[in-house]
Amino acid sequence: MKAAVINQYGQVRDVVRVTDVPLPAVGPRDVLIEVRAAGVNPVDHLIVKGFLSTGEPSRPLVIGNELAGVVIQVGAEASRFAVGDEVFSRVDPRVGGAFAEYVAVDESLVAAKPSRLTFEEAASLPLVALTALQALTEQADVRSGTRVLIHGGAGGVGSAAVQIAKQLGAEVVATAGSGSVELVRELGADRVIDYRTEKFEEVVSDVDVVLDTIGGETQERSFGVLKSGGTLVSIVAVPDAEAKKARWNVEARSFFMRPQGEQLAHLAGLVESGQLRPIVETVFPLDEASEALQKVERGGARGKTVISVRR
Repeated sequence: MKAAVINQYGQVRDVVRVTDVPLPAVGPRDVLIEVRAAGVNPVDHLIVKGFLSTGEPSRPLVIGNELAGVVIQVGAEASRFAVGDEVFSRVDPRVGGAFAEYVAVDESLVAAKPSRLTFEEAASLPLVALTALQALTEQADVRSGTRVLIHGGAGGVGSAAVQIAKQLGAEVVATAGSGSVELVRELGADRVIDYRTEKFEEVVSDVDVVLDTIGGETQERSFGVLKSGGTLVSIVAVPDAEAKKARWNVEARSFFMRPQGEQLAHLAGLVESGQLRPIVETVFPLDEASEALQKVERGGARGKTVISVRR
């Protein structure tokens, strides 16, 4: 089968290659999925560079972390899906393998693809939507009446978080670039701050929760807009929790999302009911996986970049 692989860690343009590799082995609880599309995320180029590893990659390492496709085989102990089912998944991060024509995934990490979405749209959701859901509900306990500030409201995680926070009943403030203000407002944000023309800390205060998708200076400035006892959750940088507690009396947390098929099924339900929609900016063919990764690496996207594996 054809797949995007690396044989060593390094810069994306130097080490990512699309080549033929053997079909993946199918475990007893796995489903073998014919991949139709795969989402591209910042974590993918970090994996390529070796930032999340302690040793050399297994060779060749098939990269990619989320996908949508069709089940073509089920393991002996798998019972949740049948051949022909259209599904989507955030794969086990220890395994990867989404940038390929076929991938074997434990059925517990898989959910039925929302029928109203194309494969490209469905492939763009698992990682970012699970990240947003877990950040808002498990790390911050967002609920009706919570006031939330979401940074990067037009990005992959940010655009999902705006919609999920509104579905939870929160008051949503989001930051975005000038060209994305209307999009983020359409997604449900009650207020959108153009970070190019306004400093959010000058116009927002008494926030219960900040979802930090940016890090750096933006994260530091965010602590001042939280009310006493508020929570900042970061998906990009680990804040000094003790220092922030002492200075601001706020909670500071970082986390890595976990794949979870039941939560993914819940998110599919939000899609079907019209409460969550994916934002796909660009679609690349599998042969241009390196170019897709480099685009994500440059940042500044509106929504997601997706690789179309089979049309």
